[in-house]
Amino acid sequence: MPAVTVRNLTEATHRALKSRAARHGRSTEAEIRAILEESVRPRVGLGSQLLAVGRRLGGVELPLVRDKTPVAPATFE
Repeated sequence: MPAVTVRNLTEATHRALKSRAARHGRSTEAEIRAILEESVRPRVGLGSQLLAVGRRLGGVELPLVRDKTPVAPATFE
């Protein structure tokens, strides 16, 4: 497994990391790992998540009928 060494952290940053790790109930190393993983993990949008759920459930056919009635222009009076 790859390893990364971070040098020249300020004391304040190191204390903040230790404090944050304690609040989350994990070691400083585990906290740093969690921060890194969270910051670089690809984000999946809500639409993509809903699509995945729909696919797992077999999909749904929706009758889509477009309303072709012309839209009245807005008035600003």
